[in-house]
Amino acid sequence: MRLIAGVDIGNSTTEVCIGGVEENGSFRFLSGASRMTTGTKGTLPNVLGIKAALEEALYEIGLPMSALELVRLNEAAPVIGDTAMETITETIITESSMIGHNPSTPAGAGHAVGELIFLENIWNGKPGIPYIVAASGKFSYEEVAQRLNSRIPELDIRGLILQADEAVLVENRLNRQIPIVDEVKHIHKVPEGKTAAIEVALPGSSIRMLSNPYGIATLLQLNADETKSVTPIAKSLVGKRSAVVIRTPHGNIRENILPAGEIYFHGEKDLHINIDAGADEIMNTLETAGEIRDIDGQRDTNVGNMLSRIKTSMADVSKAGQEDIRITDILAVDTLAPVEISGSLAGETCMEKAVGIAAMVKTQQLPMQQIAARLEQELHVKAVVAGVEAVMASLGAMTTPGTRLPLAILDMGGGSTDAAILQEDGRVRTTHQAGAGELVSMLIQTELGLKSRTTAEQIKKYPMGKVESLFHMRLENGAMQFFQESIDPRYYGHVVLLAPGEMLKIEEDIPMERIMEVRRDAKRKVFVRNAIRALRIVAPEHDLRRIPNVVLVGGSAEDFEIPEMLMDALSEYRIVCGRGNIRGTEGPRNAVATGLLLSYLGGAV
Repeated sequence: MRLIAGVDIGNSTTEVCIGGVEENGSFRFLSGASRMTTGTKGTLPNVLGIKAALEEALYEIGLPMSALELVRLNEAAPVIGDTAMETITETIITESSMIGHNPSTPAGAGHAVGELIFLENIWNGKPGIPYIVAASGKFSYEEVAQRLNSRIPELDIRGLILQADEAVLVENRLNRQIPIVDEVKHIHKVPEGKTAAIEVALPGSSIRMLSNPYGIATLLQLNADETKSVTPIAKSLVGKRSAVVIRTPHGNIRENILPAGEIYFHGEKDLHINIDAGADEIMNTLETAGEIRDIDGQRDTNVGNMLSRIKTSMADVSKAGQEDIRITDILAVDTLAPVEISGSLAGETCMEKAVGIAAMVKTQQLPMQQIAARLEQELHVKAVVAGVEAVMASLGAMTTPGTRLPLAILDMGGGSTDAAILQEDGRVRTTHQAGAGELVSMLIQTELGLKSRTTAEQIKKYPMGKVESLFHMRLENGAMQFFQESIDPRYYGHVVLLAPGEMLKIEEDIPMERIMEVRRDAKRKVFVRNAIRALRIVAPEHDLRRIPNVVLVGGSAEDFEIPEMLMDALSEYRIVCGRGNIRGTEGPRNAVATGLLLSYLGGAV
C-alpha cells in the first residue's frame, strides 16, 4: 500500500490527512491530525508544524515517517491578516475638570455642590460655605472620619473624594451621610478652591445629574455657551455610578476629531476615502474601486502608518522586496473604543467612535517550493505543491453527505475568509477576503475593555452562565442549570465561560447580557458581512440566488453560533447552508488536506 499525505497550511492551524492506495487502485482514508501553524503561513518556519502534524497522524496508525511515499502541499502565498483600531473622536479636558468612574465601593447617595478643600486644610474652612473635601491616601479611614466628624457640626460638608478604596469604611464612621467617591488615584491634581459637583447613584443605578449637560448646568450655574462646552463631559459620564465635575473658569473642554488619515484604493478605479467617514463608506468605496491591485494610506497618519507597518512585516517574513508586497483587501468595522480622557483624575475612559480594520497582505512570490524542498531534505520523502487552496477545499467539501454540484464553500479562519464555487463542468471561482476570527477577538476585547486578548478569545469561543448560588447557574439563554455537588465558591456571583470540562471565570465585572451583546454583534459585523460579500464575488453574475449550497469549513465553522447566524442570513436567498462534515467524520475540519488526496486520485501530479 502506498501512503500519501495531504497537508493544508492555514493561518492558524496546519492540518494533514493520510490515505492509502492499494495495488488494485482502491483508496481509503487512514488518519488525520492538526497542529498550530509555526510561523507565518507560506514561509519556511511552517516546516516544523508540518512535521509535528505528520508524526501525530502516522502515530495514530502505527507507522513511521519512512512509510510515507508522497506529501502534497496546498499552494498558498504568505498572507498576513492584521488588525488595528483607529479612534475617530476623543474627549480632551484640561485643567483637571472632571472625575467620573465606576469604583466598586462608592458610598452614600445623591448629589451635592461645594468648594473643594483638602482634608489637611479643613481647619481653614469657614462656616456657611458648602465644601467638598478631598483626602489623599496618606490618611487612614479612621483619621478621615475623625477629622470630618470634628468639623461637621461647624462646617457645611456636602461630599468627600478619597484616593484610597475606603468609601464604605469612612461612611460607617461618619455622623452625617454624604456622597463619597473613592479610588481617585491623581487626587493631588484636584484644584483646591474651585467649585465642584459630586454625585453617587444607588446600587444598580447610574448617575443622572452629571451625565446630563443641563444637570451640570443646574448644579454649577452655567450659561448656554458653558453648557454646550460640557457636553463631552456629560457624554463620558453616561452609565457611571459616581462622578465629580469641577468648574475651572479657564478650563478647556472640547471633543477633537482625530486625523486618522485617508485610505487609497488602487484598482480598476483609483479612489480614496477618509477613515472618519466610517466603515460603511469605506467598504462602499472599496467595492466601487473594483478589483484591487494595492491599498495604502496617507503618510504620517494613523491608518497610513498601520498599512505601512503591515507591508514591512510581510517583507520581513517572506524575504521579498517592498515592491512585491501588496494589500489586496481590507474589512472595516464600526465599533466603540475606550479612550483615556486627557485631563482626568482617575484614569477615566470614554467610549468613542472607532473603526476596526483587517488587512489582507500578499506577496507575488510563492515560497511553497522552498517548503517542499526543505521537507524532502528533512523527511527524505517526496514533497510537491499540488493544488490551489480554495479548489482543494471545494473537493474536500464534496465529501460532506447531502451535497452536490454546483457547490460553494466558505472557509473561515483566523485572519481571512475564503470563498469558492465549484461548477458542474469543473470550473472554480475563488476569492480571498480580509477579516475573520482575529478581528472578532479584537472587537470583543476593545468594546468590553478587557485587559487580556486570551479572555476575548475565550468569550468568542464559549457560551456563558452566571453562578447565582452554590448549586445553580443561569445560562445565557435563560435556562437554569442545577448541580448536585457544590460549585467552587470562587465562581459565586461571577459570569463564567462554559469551556469543555471546566468553567472559566471572567474577572472583569461586566453583566452577562452586555458580554453576549458585544460578542454576537462582533460576529455579525465580521463573519456575516464578510460571508455575503465573498459569496457575491464568486456567485454567477454576482447573484447570490444562483448559489444552491454553501458548506462552511475551517476553524470558525466549529463555533457554537456563527453557522446559525450565517444560515439565518443566507436563508433569504434560499441557500442551503451548514457546517461541513468532511468525509462524514471530520466535521468542518480537514477539507483542504482531504481535497489534496482526492485530486491525486483524479490524476494530479
